[in-house]
Amino acid sequence: MTIPHLSAADGTSLPAIGLGTYQLNGSAGVDAIGHAIRAGYRLLDSAVNYENEGAVGRAVREATGVRDELIVTSKLPGRHHDYDEALTTIEESVFRTGLDRIDLYLIHWPNPKVDRYVDAWRALIEARERGLVRHIGLSNFLPEHIDRLVAETGVAPLVNQIEVHPYFPQQEALDYHREHGILVQGWSPLGHGNDLRQHPVIAEIAAAHGVSTAQTILAWHVARQVIPLPKAASPQRQVENLAVFDIALTDAQVEAITALGRSDGRLSDQNPAVYEEF
Repeated sequence: MTIPHLSAADGTSLPAIGLGTYQLNGSAGVDAIGHAIRAGYRLLDSAVNYENEGAVGRAVREATGVRDELIVTSKLPGRHHDYDEALTTIEESVFRTGLDRIDLYLIHWPNPKVDRYVDAWRALIEARERGLVRHIGLSNFLPEHIDRLVAETGVAPLVNQIEVHPYFPQQEALDYHREHGILVQGWSPLGHGNDLRQHPVIAEIAAAHGVSTAQTILAWHVARQVIPLPKAASPQRQVENLAVFDIALTDAQVEAITALGRSDGRLSDQNPAVYEEF
């Protein structure tokens, strides 16, 4: 299966959908990720805090003839924002994967109260210059944090991975990223743990297209140029989640799903302005 790509301001492109690997650990995780690669996934999302960089790396090493097509991602935890600690952590991420590099490395959360995210960003820049990673970006950063990074380092992120789903559509954030040529990845794109997939608006649109409600939500992300990162261990679900690029939602349908947004739509009240994760 050929997956479309989206391009950032510098011309770098990423697949328009990826695989979330949170809780895909150990041998079962290797098997699930390996199947996803064979099914056509080329963007694999991991993090130090997921404790599965080894499983991701093993699945990639076992894949045949596709390494240069794959975007293996990991993320720096908040406890290692110190410059030297960040560089060591990135090295350890590479070692754990068993690969020669990590393709995309992100700062997992800005942790603004600690206020070391600029130091961490400088470390990611250095890691890129050393060839430890190919591309660098952010996760859960607000526009004010990104503006500061660019002002102090002159280096913009390739991507920012943020919470996006129909109950939290983040239109203003999407507008900001589009204006600055930064790609947006969406975590928990199907609204993990809530009732999105049973919502009557989404169910009606899904029925009109003859697809599942999950596919409808993913098609909504694609229509808004958000790169969704759905987690799926089941081979059937993995394939189903990939089969969304021929679902042509109308503008009215996209707007109807976006209108489901709520002021309290975050899944766990993780506002990056105050939330801290280490």
